[in-house]
Amino acid sequence: MSEVAIVGIGMHRFGRTEGVSGRAQAVHAARGALRDAGLRFSDMQFGFGGSHSAGDADTLVSELGLTGLPFINVANGCATGGSALIAADAAIRSGQHDIGIVIGFDKHPRGAFDTDPAEHGIGSWYGETGMMVTTQFFGMKIQRYLHDHDMKPGVLAEVAAKAFRNGARNPMAWRRKPMDVAEIAGATMISDPLTQYMYCSPAEGAVALVLCRAEDARRYTERPVYLRGATFRSRRYGSFEVFSPWLATERAPSPTVESAAAVFAAAGIAPSEVDVAQVQDTESGAELMHMAETGLCEHGEQEELIASGATAIEGRLPVNTDGGCLANGEPIGASGLRQVYENVLQLRGDAGEHQVPGDPQVGFTHVYGAPGISACTVLTR
Repeated sequence: MSEVAIVGIGMHRFGRTEGVSGRAQAVHAARGALRDAGLRFSDMQFGFGGSHSAGDADTLVSELGLTGLPFINVANGCATGGSALIAADAAIRSGQHDIGIVIGFDKHPRGAFDTDPAEHGIGSWYGETGMMVTTQFFGMKIQRYLHDHDMKPGVLAEVAAKAFRNGARNPMAWRRKPMDVAEIAGATMISDPLTQYMYCSPAEGAVALVLCRAEDARRYTERPVYLRGATFRSRRYGSFEVFSPWLATERAPSPTVESAAAVFAAAGIAPSEVDVAQVQDTESGAELMHMAETGLCEHGEQEELIASGATAIEGRLPVNTDGGCLANGEPIGASGLRQVYENVLQLRGDAGEHQVPGDPQVGFTHVYGAPGISACTVLTR
């Protein structure tokens, strides 16, 4: 089977871009990725892509080129971008295609997501009691986690402050104003213990990647980044996930645990070898939980790591170096690909003011979403 490399990356800035459609942002990102690889859209043998609110990705061929290539829409909630990447990885690794493009984009309206419980197989009562508002789910989940692992709620503000510091150094981020711990902790309480600035917001943005067979990579770039593994898992009976209307008496591992373990095994790389990591931070508690669930640290160790600066850009385990979802917002179709884009920049040494020092060699990404799905990647130089 062929190995896979990323040879082109492109991005449209996240946040709010008035007067620019989600589709136009996707085209901008796609052209950037093609230009980065020195290629044309007519060179692409396939495309995978998706959005939640901004239209069908396959229709982008109207702007990019009517070449007849198979372009398949992917829709998988917050893991849409990760799922599109996994599909592309399989298309190349299997030998079906040699080169192709992945595009994720979105343009969400302001305010919280308005999700119908019936779409997830849940009765209307679940929405009527307020549980479809995921701020409540995340608040309850992190309360239990902090209790079980003897951590203080103050660590949540520390996580958010790091995100905004990193976002301030990233020109593609939405939230570029640093905020101190006291301001974050003292903000409006949304769902105890999570305040307003500990949550990400729906947003806009787009990311595109050009992938090819690894043996061909240096035809397109002198600095290929290799996709060593890409995995996806859904929830098992007994895992406690968003939009779950019950809790089993016997707990099962999160899909994050299984997806991360699978991708490290596929890549032949241990979590301890990761030089830079991007993990889902829908809210600051999610970063805490996912650091341990992915194997990057032990449960309960996060508080000490964060206090010591280990997860900062200059630390030994930099996490969410571009500001994560907290600083970038979450356009669902693009969010998982943003993580990969950031790690490619880091491994190339092109991240500018938010570059991880010490010539990083291994990058890890993790995305999580409703109704309990997780996609992970491992990238290397």
